[in-house]
Amino acid sequence: MQFCDVAQHLNVKAKLSSNEVRIQDFFREVNIDYFYVALLLLQFLPTNKKLRLCLDRTEWDFGSCQINILMVVVGCGDYQLPLYWEMLDNKSGNSSTRDRKAIVEMCVNLIGKERIGYIVGDREFIGHSWIKYLKDNGINFIMRLPKHHLLQKPDVSVFKIECLNLKINKAVILRDCLVDGVVANVWVKALQNGDFLYLLGTVNVEFMGQLYAKRWTIETCFQGLKGRGFNLEKTHLKCLKKIKKLIALVAISYAVCISMGIYFHAKVQKIKKKKHGYKSNSFLRKGINMIQELFRQAILTDTAIENRIFSFLRCIKMQMSHYQKKYAYLKKAGYSRNLANIMLSINAT
Repeated sequence: MQFCDVAQHLNVKAKLSSNEVRIQDFFREVNIDYFYVALLLLQFLPTNKKLRLCLDRTEWDFGSCQINILMVVVGCGDYQLPLYWEMLDNKSGNSSTRDRKAIVEMCVNLIGKERIGYIVGDREFIGHSWIKYLKDNGINFIMRLPKHHLLQKPDVSVFKIECLNLKINKAVILRDCLVDGVVANVWVKALQNGDFLYLLGTVNVEFMGQLYAKRWTIETCFQGLKGRGFNLEKTHLKCLKKIKKLIALVAISYAVCISMGIYFHAKVQKIKKKKHGYKSNSFLRKGINMIQELFRQAILTDTAIENRIFSFLRCIKMQMSHYQKKYAYLKKAGYSRNLANIMLSINAT
């Protein structure tokens, strides 16, 4: 994801250096409202189902510059996409409780608390004030805890999970335990490597292990954003504000590509599975391949370019209508008229 590569796909009549300057001007001068970017991303998700929020942090280094991102990935079933993110200027340190609260409150404003099925996080996202904030605000959660965190059972006995004498891969359920000063359910299982999968949450404890497994979708999302799909890690940007803009553009592209892949798999042709049981292409890779196929010819007439753009917009319309039938609720909810008009114009193309 470097400007010199993107410049080759802009105006073919202009010099590459001129195209690159245009891109640089965009990142220097254009302001992006990330709230409305998130609203646009939400249009790729179903409106009648509960959504899963995965909270995690990712980072990489470019020379002496450290890029540290706190991100929420929203998902439903096997479908996930980036929703909101903040750049952490703390030299690759963990996120603070204040950072987490701010990004969750933004997601609640975007989605509505009633649409959030649960929020899931790994062992970094712990602490009394953080977990108490989620419970006090009625947000269901599943957080993985380090094994040294003590738990107190309803009979007031306090112990470490090592004292449970757990069998390998045999889950134990404990209800209404006090952990980190918060009463919640505990789901714990001993792993073969000697570690423990120690979960604390307010969801149905019987399914806590299965629901936590969906956290892996944020890892596959990071893989697509940083490496296999859009190569964010190859950017030479060092300014955090510009990197945040770049992530916004990549997030929209990610949503379009993975939605196209899912639509192709559901409506056109099933993606073949290999002997190991996994698909030969992920939904994201399938969508990227489809778009590259659409624009792969190096030289096109203006009419051909226009036809391909309109074909592309019609494809977006089809895959978006696959998840949502109407966009009128945007205005009803008081969202930006411009955003609603954009969505309706795409649908009418």
